[in-house]
Amino acid sequence: MGELTTIQLNKSLLKKLKDAKEHPRQTYNELLDKALSVFVAAKKKNTYDEFLHKIQQQKMKEIWDNKEDEAWESV
Repeated sequence: MGELTTIQLNKSLLKKLKDAKEHPRQTYNELLDKALSVFVAAKKKNTYDEFLHKIQQQKMKEIWDNKEDEAWESV
């Protein structure tokens, strides 16, 4: 095992960590490692989604902003 440190946590956060354990013998180190892995993966996915949204905006603007569609708004 690597070097260990001590961190201070609010009691409410400690309770959340206890409740989040997948099994009683799971260490906080294992739990936090898994939670951070999930967080980083979600962050990467969100960045990718934002990238796709940004590159699609111009094409969607071309499709939606046209004279034919505007004519239907007054019908």
